[in-house]
Amino acid sequence: LITDHNVRETLGLVDRAYIIHSGRVLTEGSPAEIIANADVRRVYLGEDFRL
Repeated sequence: LITDHNVRETLGLVDRAYIIHSGRVLTEGSPAEIIANADVRRVYLGEDFRL
């Protein structure tokens, strides 16, 4: 279990991630799936995020 706000480092280490927003699981998946998820980009990463 890793809890961190450094998404670039964390997604580079894991095979699967869970994104929590407002106390609930927003989504889960591979790093590629997390980065491509529109909700994750909207509330967490930002539209211009690049790994």
